[in-house]
Amino acid sequence: NMFARLKDWRRVATRYDRCPILFLSACALAAIGIYWL
Repeated sequence: NMFARLKDWRRVATRYDRCPILFLSACALAAIGIYWL
């Protein structure tokens, strides 16, 4: 499940929570990393 795996990357994503663009880009990078692994 993609959402369950994104929870593992939550620490990386919440670091950029102040700026929505950086938050979405961090989520996209995490999703790409999960997809390729």
